[in-house]
Amino acid sequence: MIWLLKPAELSLKGGNRKLFELALKRNLQTALAGCNVQITMRTGRIFLHGTEMEQAVIEDALRRLIGISGWAQTRSLPKTIEEVLAACVDEGKKLHAQGITSFKIEARRTDKSFPHDSYALRCMGGQAVLDAVPGMIVNIHNPGAVIRIEIREKAYIYSDAQKGLGGLPVGTAGRGLLLLSGGIDSPVAGFLMASRGMGIDAVHFHAYPYTSEEAKQKTIRLAQILGSYCMGIRLYIVGFTKVQMRIKESAPLPWSTILLRMAMMDCAEKIARKIKCKCIITGESLSQVASQTIENLTCTQNRMILPVLRPLIGMDKDSIIKKAEQIDTYKTSIEPFEDCCVLFNPPHPILHGDPSEANRLYEALELEQLIEEALRDCEIIKC
Repeated sequence: MIWLLKPAELSLKGGNRKLFELALKRNLQTALAGCNVQITMRTGRIFLHGTEMEQAVIEDALRRLIGISGWAQTRSLPKTIEEVLAACVDEGKKLHAQGITSFKIEARRTDKSFPHDSYALRCMGGQAVLDAVPGMIVNIHNPGAVIRIEIREKAYIYSDAQKGLGGLPVGTAGRGLLLLSGGIDSPVAGFLMASRGMGIDAVHFHAYPYTSEEAKQKTIRLAQILGSYCMGIRLYIVGFTKVQMRIKESAPLPWSTILLRMAMMDCAEKIARKIKCKCIITGESLSQVASQTIENLTCTQNRMILPVLRPLIGMDKDSIIKKAEQIDTYKTSIEPFEDCCVLFNPPHPILHGDPSEANRLYEALELEQLIEEALRDCEIIKC
């Protein structure tokens, strides 16, 4: 069996295109480790040869592979017009048997020595299907299916094209450390950065016994789902109970959420610098909750050296949920196990914090030793 893959965005990469293509090939090999497959790179296409026995595994990997705009199982034929037209008829019959009665032909001729150009191939292929399959009609603007012809070193014919995730191959834009809670937003933020080529590691702050073991396991499952798109994730689980209790006992109540976020950022940056991540990634969206006003976001990142990326910053909740459903994290995210961000939430949190005041309050807490202890005891899980 042969699958044809269409790389996404790589035509824009000019002289660096080869590096991106090789990264995409490596990611495909990683995703299919253990499968008996052969991968062939061609200009603008990747061809994957595999067995029918492993079809389900291969196609699941392709659905999760960031960096391709589309893919399809295809047939490979000698470059003769007779073979091409016969294959179009076979595709037409297959579509009609599935209850599809309208179609159009799309054609691409990379090999210009082939005697029929793309327009001729569309016309001839369409007429061949109409003549051989009663009940089929051509519908250019709203077809039930599209039969595609590609003339390259061989002829490739397919009709069941699948949309890919698009984006750039994971690992081509450095690595970032994601603050992964058990909620809806942060897994989506990680996925969006992965789709821009960034490798992802993650940190989760756990406040046992105030947060349950179920909350921790829920976050691990989210990291596993996210890792299936990101070529794997190292998840750092940091026990933050002592830090959180120090804040609860010593800080002004309206400031507690902001100060906790500052401590998380401080701890995350220490991990990121140690493992050579180039940025911190969060799931914050402007003004979604009290801690995410522009003033409070300024407070929480005020002490940071590494850049903080917030890919959801301009998205509304409905858009975030839709993306979470698409990447299969939503059902896990809404399981009713709370993370430590929602513990001890003040009834009247500060909305427009002053960064200078935030720094003064944070330094007065003297959290450095508690954070270092938490880092020494952190758990690392490969997802």
